[in-house]
Amino acid sequence: MNSTAKKQKVIVVGGGIGGLAAAMALTSQGIEVELLEQAEQIAEIGAGIQLGPNAYAALDALGVGEAARNRSVFTDHMTMMDAVDAKEIGRIDVGPAFRERFGNPYGVIHRADIHLSILEAVEKHPLIKFRTSTRIGRYETTDSGVVVTDTQGNQFTADALLGADGVRSVVRETLIGDEARVTGHVVYRAVVDASEIPEDMHANAPVLWAGPRCHLVQYPLRGGKEYNIVVTFHSRNKEEWSVTEGSKEEVLSYFEGIHSTPRRLLDLPKSWRRWATADREPVEHWGEGVVTLLGDAAHPMTQYLAQGACMALEDAVTLGKAIESCDQDLASAFRLYESIRIPRTARVVWSAREMGRLYHAKGVERQVRNSLWAGRSQQRFYDAVEWLYSWNVDNCLNQPGQ
Repeated sequence: MNSTAKKQKVIVVGGGIGGLAAAMALTSQGIEVELLEQAEQIAEIGAGIQLGPNAYAALDALGVGEAARNRSVFTDHMTMMDAVDAKEIGRIDVGPAFRERFGNPYGVIHRADIHLSILEAVEKHPLIKFRTSTRIGRYETTDSGVVVTDTQGNQFTADALLGADGVRSVVRETLIGDEARVTGHVVYRAVVDASEIPEDMHANAPVLWAGPRCHLVQYPLRGGKEYNIVVTFHSRNKEEWSVTEGSKEEVLSYFEGIHSTPRRLLDLPKSWRRWATADREPVEHWGEGVVTLLGDAAHPMTQYLAQGACMALEDAVTLGKAIESCDQDLASAFRLYESIRIPRTARVVWSAREMGRLYHAKGVERQVRNSLWAGRSQQRFYDAVEWLYSWNVDNCLNQPGQ
């Protein structure tokens, strides 16, 4: 980069995991960032999330890997159980052989903890300024960059704009204007004290109980002191994308046909948060000129591959490297970034949908699912996820197929 050139500035809309990660990636290229967040405080809600080796590779590239690792629980395996008969369907070991294959561990972490791990670095960075209680209303491009206007009439100017403002992205609405695809699948999330988990169900692993049109997931958080419990079911009602308080009665009504072992988990949470989920159909373009999208604003996806946050982290690192590759030409860098990220994230969106179908199989489809992984070696499991977990900063600019 030419050190005598005028320092560039990018407005990042959204203070979630993707927005914070993008801010760190942009500043690594000497770019100033103004981060606009609609909430009063930059924080995360939710419960636990899973982080594959690709996520840790991205966190390392952003300079926050150590902080995130210190708050993670590194798991021994990933296991799928049949929620009807409580028999094991398949297990992927994520110990030494897995780490050697993919260069990083498989971990679980509270969403607030990974958010905090990046936020700490953002708050210390002299090139980042963030504003809370700032909901954008519109933006326009000019000959010199972009002008963003918030709902209070305040204006912010920059050389470029990055929309990391989630499923209901204002930036995406202007760029693309497509509708979110409400899945009809409802997710309940809760965190409980580890002491409340039955002793025979303690496992240093994400354990998924796959049932007919529903499933449960459990795994430890925060040094094993807490457990994340997630349940998902196909709603019998017409849903709209939303986050609300949930009810134990609704959860129990969808899990009447499952084995008593996983059913015990449903009685533990004192309160639930309810997500009616949505994703979007992949599109060929995320932006134009000096405007583009990142994270859920670009590629919202269902949770069945546990890759939503991971993809946002990959986006951020790839964007930074694209800017470096294009010698700080932001418009060119944004198009390069899109050409790489759109095919990869589209594959994840579609793969997540198919994985959800497998999780929720019933009847003959359940029988077929349960036979898919019988006798499969760990090497074959690793080969199957190579495309997903082998991503790292060294190959992030590879075009699809390279």
